[in-house]
Amino acid sequence: MTDQLTGPVPSRTVRDGAAPRSGLEAGPTRRRRHRFQPAWLFMAPSLLILGAFVVFPILRSLWYSFFDWTVGATSQPFVGIGNYVKLFHDGQFWNALGITLEYTVASVVLLVVLGFVAALLLQRETLANRIVRSVFFFPTIVSLVTIGLVWKFLLDPDIGLVGGITTMLGLPSVAWLQSTSLALPTIVFVSVWKSIGFAMILFVAGLKGVPAERYEAAQLDGATRWQTVWQITLPSIRPTMLFTSMILTIQSFQVFDLVYVMTGGGPVFHTDTLVNLLYRDGFVNYQTGYASAISWVLFVIIMLISLLQLRLFRYDDVD
Repeated sequence: MTDQLTGPVPSRTVRDGAAPRSGLEAGPTRRRRHRFQPAWLFMAPSLLILGAFVVFPILRSLWYSFFDWTVGATSQPFVGIGNYVKLFHDGQFWNALGITLEYTVASVVLLVVLGFVAALLLQRETLANRIVRSVFFFPTIVSLVTIGLVWKFLLDPDIGLVGGITTMLGLPSVAWLQSTSLALPTIVFVSVWKSIGFAMILFVAGLKGVPAERYEAAQLDGATRWQTVWQITLPSIRPTMLFTSMILTIQSFQVFDLVYVMTGGGPVFHTDTLVNLLYRDGFVNYQTGYASAISWVLFVIIMLISLLQLRLFRYDDVD
């Protein structure tokens, strides 16, 4: 029998002691969930530009990689993974991949080691250190094309400054960029010379984030300079080491300007990198489909190496 004073009990039960929400309370909340966000209007121009000039070309290149797409051809037949199969049977691709790996390993290792050593020596905030850091960093802001042209002229065996100095010293003139054994090390040297300031600045910033209490505790324990660097400094700057190595690795795999200006991939393809091969197939031979397949293989390689670096330099707060 229903109580006349209290009325019928509502069918909707109350759980966990929470009072049921009335229709007036739930209505505005439901409407707020579907309310248009004006922020999308402000982001729309950037999103349109990003979609038109970044996302669409990336997806389009993936589409091209499944076709025998040649600029100017009357037909562009679908070949599926034919371009990728052809790629893995292409001797020029494996040559370019090997040279790119050699260049990347040599340049990244030298930049990380030399940049870290330079940061250790120049981390104190003195006027002299600031001037030296500025000198080291200056080549970083200069374009690779300019750097390549300048060094190509300096290393010219006939009219270059380096050749003139070796002749004055009574030493034989060396064709640095025309030698099959010296061309790649020369490009690595120029690359390291340009980017060592970038690596040094990153490591200086990382060193300044190491708490001074750790060094004080190491001194009280009687640790040597080398032990302090190995046990305190390196573990503390592991995130900086990860970021620096990843950025330098990606840049090294994408090297093109320096090689194109200084050697053009020669002599006899001894400095022919993957991006140089991609450029030659895509913009000289107009094989757009094949060049797109090279670009996606390069993307996968960079992603896998980046994941490996994340694994090697993994960092936890407990470290």
